[in-house]
Formats: sequence, C-alpha cells, structure tokens
Amino acid sequence: MAVIEVEQRDRVEIWTLNHPPVNAISMDVLTELETLLNQVSSNDDINAVVITGTGYTFAAGADLAGFMKLGGQLPEFLRKGAQIFGQLEELPKPVVAAVNGIAFGGGNELAMAADIRIASTKARFGQPEVNLGIIPGWGGTVRMPRLIGRSRAAHLLLTGDAIDASEAYRIGLVAQVVEPALLLEYAVNHADRLASLPPLALGAIKRLLSDEDLEGAQARETAEILHLMTTQDAMEGVMAFMQKRRPRFRGK
Repeated sequence: MAVIEVEQRDRVEIWTLNHPPVNAISMDVLTELETLLNQVSSNDDINAVVITGTGYTFAAGADLAGFMKLGGQLPEFLRKGAQIFGQLEELPKPVVAAVNGIAFGGGNELAMAADIRIASTKARFGQPEVNLGIIPGWGGTVRMPRLIGRSRAAHLLLTGDAIDASEAYRIGLVAQVVEPALLLEYAVNHADRLASLPPLALGAIKRLLSDEDLEGAQARETAEILHLMTTQDAMEGVMAFMQKRRPRFRGK
C-alpha cells in the first residue's frame, strides 16, 4: 500500500502522507517522495504541489523504530532524507505545506523544505532531536535559521522545545494559520493561485531565494549526525525515548 496518497485538482497535485499511526518518515516514505518529485518535475500539467498528512499528524519525525533495524543502512537513510528534502526545496514548482497537526523532527524539516507553510490551529512544530542525544539531519540546522533567524532557531534547536501554530506564525515559521476544517481547501486554493502564475518566473524566484551555501551547510549537518549516531549518548537517547524514561547522557 502506498504511504503517500496522490490527488490532482486542476494544476495542483496533493500529496498526503498516510503512514499510520503518526506518519513517521521511513525509507518507504522517502522512496515514494523521490518518485513523486521526479514525476512532477517533468509533468507540464502540474504547476504546484500541496503536502499534508492524514489524521492528527503532519509527520512526527523519522521512524525511530525503523532506526533500530537499519544497522549499517542508517547512513544511507540519513543521506537519502537530506538529498530528497533538498530536491523538494529545489523543485522549480511552488510547494505548499498544509501542516494539519504535529510536525516534529523530520516532519518539521519536511515542512521547512516547502516554499510556504500554512498551519492548522492544531499544528505543533519542533526539533526535539537534542533530547535523544542527536541533532536534526534533514536540514533543521540549515533551514530554520534562514526562516526565523539565528536567535530563535538556536533556542528551538538547543532546547528541543515545541511551539504551537500561533507562535510559529508570530516568529515567521508559517505564513498563515487557519481552522482545521478549512486547512486543505485553503492550501489548495493558495497553490492553485500560484499554479496560475508564470512558471519560469516562479522557478527563478525559488532559485534566487535559496542562493546560499545550502549544499555545504547540509553536508556539514549530515557529517555531524552521522558521527553522533555512533555515540553511546545517541543509543541511550533513542532507547530511553522508546522505553518512555528519562535518558542518562554521559558525553560519550
């Protein structure tokens, strides 16, 4: 069964994460996302994309249970996520994230890779990786400072604190907050308006907006998390989270 549902409305394609129970981002999710990106980039009938989630979550981070089973494939999983989220950001067509609920860790990084974020009043955002003894690996340390400034990003990244939709709007992480029942239609209407604009101009604007050393910054983030995932603290953090207990970090 597909973990991303696809629907086309005129010139807008809607991608809905459907990976119960919390839309965790697994290798299957990444693989389907990559396929969709490759398809839409060459489809002249689609001029904009909306990404959302099913249920009460947008995406509650990477699949931690899957982490424990990846073993030697973990570096590939981390690099794959970084590559695909970069591909999403570089898609020449506008992408709107309709954040319907929790967007933690990789879920928040997925939303930040979109061009515009519209949040439900029920949405929550955060990068809690530090509580597991690791760091964001799919652009959290790269995109968040660009979107909300270094000071606010430092607070959220260093504490792992979550924020609600109103605070996300106040600091500029999201462009609009709407009631849950209106979210998808609002996001699709917004994307439809973007789809009516000149594609070449939109692509040029997107390239100029991301004209920074994103590739170099992402490579440094990936190197750091690959190192941290080999530490005792990372193993302790992940195990403590899964066992619902307080971790005991030792700096090793």
